[in-house]
Amino acid sequence: MTDSQAPSILLTTSAILQDVTITHYLGLVTGEAILGTETFRNAFDNIRELVGGRAALYQQELARARNLAFEELTDQAQGLGANAVIAVDIDYETIGTSMLLVSATGTAVFATAERQ
Repeated sequence: MTDSQAPSILLTTSAILQDVTITHYLGLVTGEAILGTETFRNAFDNIRELVGGRAALYQQELARARNLAFEELTDQAQGLGANAVIAVDIDYETIGTSMLLVSATGTAVFATAERQ
C-alpha cells in the first residue's frame, strides 16, 4: 500500500476529541522501536565535532525511531478497526548502555463527527 492509499488515522495526546463522538473504545495499542549503540555512537562522534550546534544526526535517528513506533501503533489500531488513537504517550528509555527504546501507547477508538 502506498502512502496515498494508506487510510488516515488521527493520533492525539488528548483524551477528548473536539466535535467528535467516540462510539467505540477498541483497546490499548502500542508501538516500539529499538536503536542500537552503533547508531548513537556514530551520532555522538558527529556531536563531538559540533560546538554549540544542534546534533542533527542524533535528532534524525530519534525521529526515525519515533516514526517507527507511531507506524506500529497505527497499524495495530487500524487492525482493530480504529480511525483514531487518543491519549497517546511516547516514552524514551535506555536499555543497558547499548540501546534506546522508543515506545508509544494509546487507546484505539472509532469516532464520528458530531452533526451541527
